[in-house]
Amino acid sequence: MAELRHLLVVLGDQLDLDAAAFDGFDPSQDAVWMAEVAEESTHVASSQPRTALFLAAMRHFALALQAAGRPLHYTRLDAPGNRGSLAAQLQADLERLRPRRLVMTAPGEWRVLQALQAAAAAAGLPLELREDRHFYVSVRDFAAHARGRKTLRLEFFYREQRRRHRVLMDGDAPAGGRWNFDAENRQAFGAEGPGAVPPRTRFEPDAVTREVIALVRQRFAAHPGRLDDFAWPVTRPQALQALAQFVAERLPLFGRYQDALWPGEPWLYHAHLSAALNLKLLHPREVVDAAEQAWRAGQAPLAGVEGFVRQILGWREYVRGLYWTRMPGYLERNALGAREPLPAWYWSGRTDMACLRDALTQTLTHGYAHHIQRLMVTGLYALMLGVAPKEVHAWYLAVYVDAVEWVELPNTLGMSQYADGGEMASKPYVATGRYIERMGPHCRGCRYDPALRSGEAACPYTTLYWDFLMRHEAMLARNPRMALQVKNLARLDGAQRQAVAERAAAIRRGEVGAAHG
Repeated sequence: MAELRHLLVVLGDQLDLDAAAFDGFDPSQDAVWMAEVAEESTHVASSQPRTALFLAAMRHFALALQAAGRPLHYTRLDAPGNRGSLAAQLQADLERLRPRRLVMTAPGEWRVLQALQAAAAAAGLPLELREDRHFYVSVRDFAAHARGRKTLRLEFFYREQRRRHRVLMDGDAPAGGRWNFDAENRQAFGAEGPGAVPPRTRFEPDAVTREVIALVRQRFAAHPGRLDDFAWPVTRPQALQALAQFVAERLPLFGRYQDALWPGEPWLYHAHLSAALNLKLLHPREVVDAAEQAWRAGQAPLAGVEGFVRQILGWREYVRGLYWTRMPGYLERNALGAREPLPAWYWSGRTDMACLRDALTQTLTHGYAHHIQRLMVTGLYALMLGVAPKEVHAWYLAVYVDAVEWVELPNTLGMSQYADGGEMASKPYVATGRYIERMGPHCRGCRYDPALRSGEAACPYTTLYWDFLMRHEAMLARNPRMALQVKNLARLDGAQRQAVAERAAAIRRGEVGAAHG
């Protein structure tokens, strides 16, 4: 090869052959750089399913690059002399490769951006950051949307994007005459349960993935999670197959049951596409287009399709814009002054609360839980317990296969933990155990009673809900959306408040909730 003109840095969540970094790529004078490094699995204790997914997808993408005739410099995790971090490995390789310029698509994490910019500066090389075309909305466009607004709200942003990109529109009006079909969505299963749910789209590990699984088991044996049932898509053809099967088999009932819970049923009617989207194996436009086409062909109801589109064109784009316009300070937000440690059983699933045990067990087994399990089971408990937001963030970033910081951090700190004081969500999402009882049957087999707020049989969710209202009463009273809940708090007399506070203190001491035996 002649003198190296551009070295293209490709990260583990940038697995797109058509990414902006490849614009103008010339195989006679450019090359691609990729590296598997331990730091990306240890800066938080990345679960075995999450690490395996990233590494398997990276190795398959390396094969795709080679098939496309793009020269590649690839460092494996177990390669002799691996420097252990992206910055250190890049600096070492730059001494050998000596390119004139570094080029990359803008990364999805502030920490990684800072590290790579420092590595380029240390080498005295320019680092050209190119726009990530994977998204509908650029960071610049989001900043323009946010400029001058006293408050940011998803609904206004979402409607703007629907109009701008002509998604689910009939002329200038929203399809069906409404922007939001939540009233038709979010039902619980009946007493008979979900019935015969379409099976998860599985991709049995090939030789490349099996090699990765063995490596992860050996290298990260102490990390949480299991790999016995690893079956995630790790290539673009697999991701396209997963999309097609979701649209055909689960999208028709997605909206109706998107908030429903059922023990031992991790997959239900959800898409399971977020990991493939976040690795860039799928583009959000093709996902949204597939869903809209299914509705227009009469294969899925408008209400469910709108709910699905809202998550991608609305929420996913919104949280990315918020992340990049608020970092790095966003990571330090703690509006509620939460200081408690995360219960150790979040890493093992060993709790006697049935709903939490189910959500945690499936999370550690598959690296996956659907949005209600994350927001209104694991997240709700941590919020009302008063766990330090950065600890909650580290757990979510570690355990879920689709966790990349640009999407995980705002969802955790803003939406789930209300640590930004309402910038992202207009109120804290708090509820008693009655909410979980309505959405599924976990409470039937649980030792705790969601109707009780104090006493030995009281559901910890219900206790902590009333304790949360008491601890933050003054702040919540100023929030119009919390007025009714704060008004209900006034019905508790002094003795009842004391009983709640004592039970909540026992929960925080670890005397309630952890499984024994």
